[in-house]
Amino acid sequence: MSMRQAAGYPPSAPELPSGLYRSEQVRRLERRAEAQLGLSEQALMERAGAAAYRLLRRRWPKAQRICVLAGAGNNGGDGYVLARLALSDGLAVRVLQIGEPSGSINAAAGLEAYRMAGGEVEGWSSLPQGMDLFVDALLGTGLNRPVAGRYAEAIAALNDQRAPVLALDLPSGLHADTGEVMGIAVRARVTISLLALKLGLYLGAGPEYRGEVWFNGLGLPEQLYTSEPAAAIRSDWARASSLLSTRSRLAHKGDCGHVLIIGGAPGMSGSVRLAGEAALRTGAGLVTIATHPQHAAWLNLTRPELMVRGVMQTEDLEPLIARADVIAIGPGLGQDDWACMLWERCCSAARPLVVDADALNLLASAPLLGRDWILTPHPGEAARLLGSSITEIQRDRVAAARALSARFGGVAVLKGAGTIVQSGSSAIPVICDQGNPGMASAGMGDALTGIIAALRAQGLSAPNAAHAGVCLHAAAGDRAARGGERGLIASDLIAELRTLVNTEAIPPAWQSVLENDVSAPAGPL
Repeated sequence: MSMRQAAGYPPSAPELPSGLYRSEQVRRLERRAEAQLGLSEQALMERAGAAAYRLLRRRWPKAQRICVLAGAGNNGGDGYVLARLALSDGLAVRVLQIGEPSGSINAAAGLEAYRMAGGEVEGWSSLPQGMDLFVDALLGTGLNRPVAGRYAEAIAALNDQRAPVLALDLPSGLHADTGEVMGIAVRARVTISLLALKLGLYLGAGPEYRGEVWFNGLGLPEQLYTSEPAAAIRSDWARASSLLSTRSRLAHKGDCGHVLIIGGAPGMSGSVRLAGEAALRTGAGLVTIATHPQHAAWLNLTRPELMVRGVMQTEDLEPLIARADVIAIGPGLGQDDWACMLWERCCSAARPLVVDADALNLLASAPLLGRDWILTPHPGEAARLLGSSITEIQRDRVAAARALSARFGGVAVLKGAGTIVQSGSSAIPVICDQGNPGMASAGMGDALTGIIAALRAQGLSAPNAAHAGVCLHAAAGDRAARGGERGLIASDLIAELRTLVNTEAIPPAWQSVLENDVSAPAGPL
């Protein structure tokens, strides 16, 4: 048995492509396919419906009774093709039509072919009982306004029943570019993304609604994608681990970086303690914690490898800054005069910075443009930095990350489900496709700060340290969650870091494509 199978992953399933695309980019790819390859939209629709049907048979081989909900556009056309193939295969098929496809020639052709094959179409009233599977072919990628009317009724009914739902291209009601729920969206068991992976599957509410993600490139060659750079890159530890170099057999602790972590106001000493241990477990040669004298004497009692210094004034900090390769500031820092003094001194230090927690709040109150720093806000901190709201940040996370990097300089790490790494306002963002809800607990952000600082101290550039650090943190969280997500704490995650930085991680189980199908190129990291 392979390591993948022992871990519960599907055998022989290749990974998804890394490139993520906006809906307009997908339309341009479709036009290129017609202009350069002679593939009409109808031909692509046939390939899409056939690919979805192959997945249906592979994923639910015992399904005999299926119901396809078909909308008026091309997504509905894909559904008609799937229904026709299922009918010819002897399955019991019911098609519920919402909206006559008068505006889509291709969907109309798909509907006619289905009827010619003996298929019947019903209008929408309610979902039939006794189905093994429902297919969501309602709206697809073209949605730009809230779902209403019969579409909203059908989606609500799908979400209220228990049979699995296969979504074609995108769960209906989910915005293809941002992952925003447009009023209501289908909660799919499986989504098959066609031609190109849609950005919205990995942003906003996408991870909550998409289920397992499968992919089919519809047989398009790699050359077709070269003139359409991805809108974002999907990454994980299996990819990001390649950014770490092999450690020399002659290495000593001074070669492996000295991290200075500043924070820990009275009552908040745990934050810097977690960040410090995470930095050690990620491979930093030396870690010093500069913290409040009130608890400095006992902060490292259970982790004696940490060096701890009490600081009350700027002069106490000077020798520590002089010896550091990287400074991380913010965990448990607070926002009082003591915190402001430490923050102001760090801003003038000629050292790479990792800025988190209360240091971000101090930055929001007096904005600065940094040259060599990595900012790690969660959505609330990002909202304060941008003078926005959490809702606005979450509505378009890619735009928010780009705005953070443009306004404050350096690298922005926008934390959350699908953490985004934005290295400059014009760079292609990286979206981490690992992590789990169990990581929504205290101290997780502190651990990430220590991880990124340690990688930066070991010689990675700021963009690469942020990219690798985010993916390492998420992969460690996934390993720690094998015992269950509820009750997962930051120390559980930190315990997994040493194994991961020394071995290549296994990709998540849902990153699968149909075997032997041509997929879009991975693209550069």
